[in-house]
Amino acid sequence: MAARKTANMFRAVTSRAMRVAEAQRHGVRRMTQRPKFEPTSMAFPRREVAGRALSTEKVSFTIIDADGNPSKVVATAGQTLLDVAHENDIELEGACGGELACSTCHLVFEQDVFDKLPEITEEEEDMLDLAWGLTDTSRLGCQIHVSKDLEGTTIRVPDESNNLM
Repeated sequence: MAARKTANMFRAVTSRAMRVAEAQRHGVRRMTQRPKFEPTSMAFPRREVAGRALSTEKVSFTIIDADGNPSKVVATAGQTLLDVAHENDIELEGACGGELACSTCHLVFEQDVFDKLPEITEEEEDMLDLAWGLTDTSRLGCQIHVSKDLEGTTIRVPDESNNLM
């Protein structure tokens, strides 16, 4: 009787171990493990790009900070300009974390590049109305994704920002 009970327990344990091993082979983690936080657009769902940038295409352009210092950057297509600025230690606040709830990631584009950007949403226009130094070619860095249209261009961070948060 004890041998049969031990055999049944052994089968149950091995069956569970096999299911766990199979799940791990397919990339499934135990639900008790807390996922490692990575500051990607997946952490900020309004950013339209799920998870890491979907492309490996590299785009290079220049960002001029509020003090007038140019920084040549190389970014992956699909990243937001707010993320690119932070990764390259360029001072661009982004107080809301890219949630389209402030205007502190305000950027100014060259007219020809501005004309190629995706159409501005009503929500972004509302936030831009709160921005200091608003121009006809202003957009929010959290709403603009890197694309080939930015190759070789220069983007400017305004002298001041307006943080109402």
